Amino acid sequence: MLLVENVRKSFRLPDGSTLDILNVPRFEVAAGEQLVLSGQSGSGKTTLLHVIAGITRPDAGSVRIDGTDITKLAEAGRDLFRANNIGYIFQTFNLLAGFSALENVLLGMSFCGRKPDEARAKHLLERVGLGKRFDHKPTTLSVGEQQRTAVARALANKPKLLLADEPTASIDSRNQQQVLDLIRQTCREENVALLMVTHSPQVAEQFERVERLEELNMVAAG
Repeated sequence: MLLVENVRKSFRLPDGSTLDILNVPRFEVAAGEQLVLSGQSGSGKTTLLHVIAGITRPDAGSVRIDGTDITKLAEAGRDLFRANNIGYIFQTFNLLAGFSALENVLLGMSFCGRKPDEARAKHLLERVGLGKRFDHKPTTLSVGEQQRTAVARALANKPKLLLADEPTASIDSRNQQQVLDLIRQTCREENVALLMVTHSPQVAEQFERVERLEELNMVAAG
């Protein structure tokens, strides 16, 4: 379902030199598979997620999602493809403060070019335990409730792939397992492949497949 081949990414530094971030010969994820990507800070985990999501274009290589090489798409094409096929849970939630929980989910739906499905948005919020918080804005939600809203938004357009960047890092230990279970169970129910970045050994040990980026990324390995 996801196939990354020969992906390279570097960034230009202020002094004009180049900093190599990624050199990934091959990485793949099957449809419906759930795995953890771990690694040291600075090893390129978030950059790889951004490349897979089409947020960042690699310098070289291909990223195929369900047969489509998103590196061949123009920026507008990547944005539309991402809206229709990829869900993204950000560590810092990225909710819009002026919108309610329901409006945040509906806004995420609007990017795919179809009329937002309010019934599904409400179902997802109910699924994450926010059935009575539709009209609450992020400032009136707890941190755990904000993360659950972000989970609902990421799943709104029935993605084939869900990318989760440290989804439990910003919430207290009491809510971490609940959010993790919620993400995994929902992905199983909807046959969504899940790629989760985490530093937590307690989270990683719950997954059958754990990949260390240092073993995938030749830059980090060197």
